[in-house]
Amino acid sequence: MAEIIFDDIGSFPLPSGTSKEWMAGKFSGNNSDEELFRIINEAFMKKVRAGVEVPTYPQYQDMNEQFLSIIRDVDLTEEPFKVKLANARIIELQAIETAARAYREENGEKLDVRICVTGPLELYLKEFGGTEYVDILNLFAESVDRFVKNSLSNAKNFNIRTISIDEPSIGINPQVMFSDNDLIKAMDIACISAKKAACDVEIHLHSPLHYKLACQTENISVIGVESAATPSYLDLIDKKVLEESDSYLRVGIARTDIFNLVSVLNDKYNTNVWKDTRYFPEIINEMETPELISKRLSKAYSIFGESIRYAGPDCGLGAWPSQEMACALLSNVAEGMAKFREGR
Repeated sequence: MAEIIFDDIGSFPLPSGTSKEWMAGKFSGNNSDEELFRIINEAFMKKVRAGVEVPTYPQYQDMNEQFLSIIRDVDLTEEPFKVKLANARIIELQAIETAARAYREENGEKLDVRICVTGPLELYLKEFGGTEYVDILNLFAESVDRFVKNSLSNAKNFNIRTISIDEPSIGINPQVMFSDNDLIKAMDIACISAKKAACDVEIHLHSPLHYKLACQTENISVIGVESAATPSYLDLIDKKVLEESDSYLRVGIARTDIFNLVSVLNDKYNTNVWKDTRYFPEIINEMETPELISKRLSKAYSIFGESIRYAGPDCGLGAWPSQEMACALLSNVAEGMAKFREGR
């Protein structure tokens, strides 16, 4: 019986006193900045210590610009929108080599890591909006694949276990003009190297409305569903379709929609919790508890069983008020999954 794996989506709060603008400057400057790498490593290890089994490096860059800033640079591409393999670098993976090496030396084994690459459709929409140039979409897909291929070949002190393609616009954005076949082809191109490396290849969707597109690809095997905040999303998934296409689920079992969670507290206490912060702990201690998280996973498992491969928070935690609160939620997920495993 396969065990359900605890992973996270990626984004994480900055340390207290560190601004997004300061971080952006660090990323745009020296790509081996010691202070930048220290912040990335410390956040990454906080995820590990909180119990995340396949953590994503902390995402502190804009999900589009992280890749488009490279793809747009004529010196870093071999043709328009097709990045040179040597330049298809995810700086955060270079950064976490330090923490991963220390973990390996201390524990005698490599960490399993999840990487997240913005998908070809999302990058295309950012650059071209609602136009329809299939050849350019496929060039973006080739570039995505090169970011993955470079990451796989350069990882030394950790194993890349999961590769996630982030496509939030599928099922949400009315600008999507491409045919289903065009989207399926682009997604497959983006995942060629990941499939060859026998990694779990996941697509992170914000709406599962068109999840069957991912099921029709050859190279994507895991479909992410943000089902903690919106349990009805699971009603859109047909277990038989998953089984027939040899596909699996990543289910969200902890809410990450912090603004909605805070609004509940604002109404309850007639205050602004962002300013009156004494009520923040209630989110961890009373709203997103290990018991509730375990129940969510049990409910999903009662429907999909062995079709669930991963579970964790719905989305990233970058908007959360502090790293401490984000870690507390991750710890609650770890405890909730432990309760679920004990129950089985």
